[in-house]
Amino acid sequence: MAAAMSSIAMSRAQVRSAAPKVQLRSSTRAFAPRAVRASRVQANKAVFALTQDELKQMVGYKSVDDYVESGMVVGLGTGSTAYFAVERLGQKLKSGELKDIVAIPTSIRTKEQAESLGIPLVTLDTHSKLDVAIDGADEVDPALNLVKGGGGALLREKMVEVMADKFIVIVDESKLCKGLGPGFPLPVEITPFCHEHTLRLVGDLPSLKGCKPQLRMGSAATGAKADGDEIAVTDNGNYIVDLFFEEPIADPVKAAEELKSLCGVVDHGLFCGMSTAVIIAGADGISVQTP
Repeated sequence: MAAAMSSIAMSRAQVRSAAPKVQLRSSTRAFAPRAVRASRVQANKAVFALTQDELKQMVGYKSVDDYVESGMVVGLGTGSTAYFAVERLGQKLKSGELKDIVAIPTSIRTKEQAESLGIPLVTLDTHSKLDVAIDGADEVDPALNLVKGGGGALLREKMVEVMADKFIVIVDESKLCKGLGPGFPLPVEITPFCHEHTLRLVGDLPSLKGCKPQLRMGSAATGAKADGDEIAVTDNGNYIVDLFFEEPIADPVKAAEELKSLCGVVDHGLFCGMSTAVIIAGADGISVQTP
């Protein structure tokens, strides 16, 4: 499915000045994005430095500015980019620019951040229909299919975002890829019961041929980078298997179907056909892709 590109007229210099300085004021500082070494871009014979966090902040703020209106039910994603969308929503509620908003968080970390900002929270139990959900992604292919789950919240993210009228994806340009798989391992949430058995079954699925399954260790929120010796446990009490690929997944939709039908798999990080728009921040400014 080809994606139509619409570019927003912003020069590189404007991008640099438009990105507010990153101030992580939330009490949930442990969830705040880490500082990333600035990448350098050149425009009009001058050099401007944009950090990855500034790019994330730009798309996070824009998603709320462009897609959230008073009276809405809003899904709040999880991760270092979604962090800024939550921050912006809190700012606009505090200033009175937005009113009568309720939000559904997709993780304990996002819930804590939203509470610290005074954002009213509800759950799917009382609000099954959402106006908009905003979240980041670990990979985005040309058809706007996604890999998500690096932060370990893939099940709750999918449960919330599939119920939204609009699902707005916010990324920096490093997340764009020609095919899903090689750039970021595909997370699969599985039950702890006989997890080694399920891991083997997942690795043997025809649509995932060539993948190397690896049980996530340490914190569930660190992606495939192990930071401990204990098995990572999600907010739902499950385990995560990360699937590593050397070649792109040939058919993400088929892979999603096979994973979902496998007994022992709770859900997976393939979000296919769900994106309403993908907001992308890069050295040349901000662009929006739609299906």
